[in-house]
Amino acid sequence: MAIASEEITNICSHCDKAIPSSNIDLHFAHCSRNLEKCKICGDMVPKKYAEEHFLNTHALVACSLCSETMEREVLAIHKVENCPQRIVTCEFCEFPLPAIDLAEHQEVCGNRTELCHLCNKYIRLRERYNHETRCTGVSDNIVGSSRDVREAEGAPGAPIRQPHDYSRRRLLFTIAITGIAVILGSLLFQRKTENNQVH
Repeated sequence: MAIASEEITNICSHCDKAIPSSNIDLHFAHCSRNLEKCKICGDMVPKKYAEEHFLNTHALVACSLCSETMEREVLAIHKVENCPQRIVTCEFCEFPLPAIDLAEHQEVCGNRTELCHLCNKYIRLRERYNHETRCTGVSDNIVGSSRDVREAEGAPGAPIRQPHDYSRRRLLFTIAITGIAVILGSLLFQRKTENNQVH
C-alpha cells in the first residue's frame, strides 16, 4: 500500500495562504475577485463588507465618558477597564465615583477609623482586615492607641466604650434566639406533618 505524499502547495499572491498547486489558478481568480485585504489588520474581508469591516472594527470613535478617541474594536474594553471616567467603588465605603478620583478618595477614606468590638481600639479602615486577622480581643492600651482617641474618650458627652463582654453577650443572645426559633419551627413542622397524615 502506497503512502500518499503531501500535496505540493503554492502561496496565493493575493491572500498569502498556502493553496494546493492543482487549485491555485481557480483559487486566485475567486480570491482576487471577491476578497480584499484590510489595510489596517491584514484580514481578508469580502469586498462587499470591506467598508462595514472598517467602520465596525477600525473607525475612530470617541468614548462617551472621557472623549478619548480610539478604534471601535477596543472601545468596550476601554470603558470597562481603562477609562479614567468609568465608575468604580471605594473599597472602604463602597461609594461609586470616577476612577480618576479613586486614589485620592481612598487615601482619605481609608484613614477613617472604626471601633474594633473585640479589643475596643479604633482601627484605620485601611488596616481593618489585617487587624481582624490578628486581633485577640485583648485591649492593648499602649500600642496603637492614639492621642485623639484618648482625648475623645475623655471629653464630656463622649460615648462610653462598651466592655468587650458586650459582644459576647450579644452573641449568646443571638444563639439563644436562634435556638428557640429552630425548636418552634420544628414543632410547627412536626404538627403540620401529623395533621397531613391524619387527613
